[in-house]
Amino acid sequence: MRNLLSIFFLLAISFSQGLSSRTDIAKESILLTDTAQVSLLTSSAWNKEIYALFGHTAIRVCDTTQHLDIVFNYGLFDFNSPNFIFRFVKGETFYMVGAVQYKYYIEEYKERGVGVTEQVFNLNLKEKQDILDALTVNSLPENRVYLYNFFYDNCATRPRDIIGKYVDGKIEYTPTNKVQTYRDLVHECVGVQPWAQFGIDIIIGADADKVITDRQKDFLPAYLMEAYRGSTLKGSDETSRNLILSENQLLIPDKALSLPMPQMPLYTGCILLAFTLLLSLVVYKKRWFALGKVYDTLLFIVAGAGGCVIFFLMFFSIHPCVNPNWNIVWLNPLQLILALLFFVKSLSKFINCYHFINFVALLGFLLAWSLIPQQLEIAFIPYILSICIRSGMNILQLKKLNKRADYSLPRPK
Repeated sequence: MRNLLSIFFLLAISFSQGLSSRTDIAKESILLTDTAQVSLLTSSAWNKEIYALFGHTAIRVCDTTQHLDIVFNYGLFDFNSPNFIFRFVKGETFYMVGAVQYKYYIEEYKERGVGVTEQVFNLNLKEKQDILDALTVNSLPENRVYLYNFFYDNCATRPRDIIGKYVDGKIEYTPTNKVQTYRDLVHECVGVQPWAQFGIDIIIGADADKVITDRQKDFLPAYLMEAYRGSTLKGSDETSRNLILSENQLLIPDKALSLPMPQMPLYTGCILLAFTLLLSLVVYKKRWFALGKVYDTLLFIVAGAGGCVIFFLMFFSIHPCVNPNWNIVWLNPLQLILALLFFVKSLSKFINCYHFINFVALLGFLLAWSLIPQQLEIAFIPYILSICIRSGMNILQLKKLNKRADYSLPRPK
């Protein structure tokens, strides 16, 4: 699995050893023997990189008689493809399925201290052969590319769909018995990196808070692995069998990698809020309004830049669960534009009108916090208050200036 703005570590492997493996498989039809096994490989999370927080899934086909041990990986992409970054942000990233020798695949995880669990499927020879043939066809250059979607179509859902399509019967998965949303599951994965959770909570919107089905939860490798545990296969001949023949822990994860991190976004926000209050008090008392404008410019540029990202994702990307997004109320593109005009005196009335609207909007947003149909992170509050306070102080500063101007006018005799 990969989140937005991620790179899969297997990219290098797939374009070095992996490509030759795919070519060999595609050139000849491999007939499996009774010793063949098809299994699911699930890697645990690795919190040293954001892209690895969600784990990973692949399919292994091993036949010792045929000297075959291949891993099919649906999590590959070409970082050097044209306009990659723009298409990635837009949600038009094309991923690939590639085959790599098992020894190279497992060695990479071993070096990183990541755990890998293997679930061997209880399949007959025809089912194994059909799955291998389907994976081989998928790996052909004309077929291997697909449009990746983090929640709906990724490296975990693709193997699940392949297995489900080519077994003889219907799989009855183990239920989770939990009421969960996409945001809940993302939080489970990124909780060890609070800044990652903070950023993801900003860009995913209200749709991420809808209750999802067990099959929708399979976008996470760990949930797919749990779904297979205890699952059964109801055959077309009305017989039933356990889908998983055995489960093996190929690599033990390094426990030291799972240590939680402090809630830095909240602490940082509180520091920003305290600084904003102190600066606002000094600026108002000392009438250092130019200093206030400098601070406002920096604050609103950052907020406006965040708003531009949200606006782009909402209206121009095809990413799931990013529209509607109520965070655009306190992070909106207008802040970036107006921040560049704070020192234009001829627009002072217009700017102060904006500050009044912004102050009222943010105050209403905070008061209606529990009524907004989107789960909002508590860590957002000090950042929202900082922006709200600065808009409010600009209103007070204007009143103070107008009042001083009234006193300076000559009195009629």
